[in-house]
Amino acid sequence: MTDLPTYVLERVFDAPRELVWKAWTDPKLLPRWYGPRVETIVHRLELKPGGLWLVEMRWGGNSHYQRVEYTEVTRPERLVWLHSSSDAEWNIIASPMMANWPRVLLTTVTFEEDGDRTRTRLTWAPHAANEAEIACFAAALSGMDKGWAAGMKLLAELLAELQA
Repeated sequence: MTDLPTYVLERVFDAPRELVWKAWTDPKLLPRWYGPRVETIVHRLELKPGGLWLVEMRWGGNSHYQRVEYTEVTRPERLVWLHSSSDAEWNIIASPMMANWPRVLLTTVTFEEDGDRTRTRLTWAPHAANEAEIACFAAALSGMDKGWAAGMKLLAELLAELQA
């Protein structure tokens, strides 16, 4: 099999690494930037290998549920998780928005000190996916920046506010 298509998002934040880490792992801060333009509700966040982050995003009378299972938590350097759409009982399901979207995405986020700033790098790739899921993910790569970029803008604003 060839290399999997991988989405890569890199950002530099004007904030110390511990604060950026906190914004990615604190259930009170996550809803302020994760899921832009929707109401984000963190139902559970267990920051440990095997721990779950259960999140609901509400908009227009609809809810979309996501189930994240952490596989690696190395504070404040690295988070690795398996990311899936889920039903309201947190069972992994096919994406309600895209028929062949991968059921599970392997997500890795790294946090690297750069003086007073922090470099983050997020990668997203299909995990245990079939050919149709891999093709769907590859076809969607060019549009993924829209949602993530909006979230990163909100995250930068939040980090500035927390340091003010």
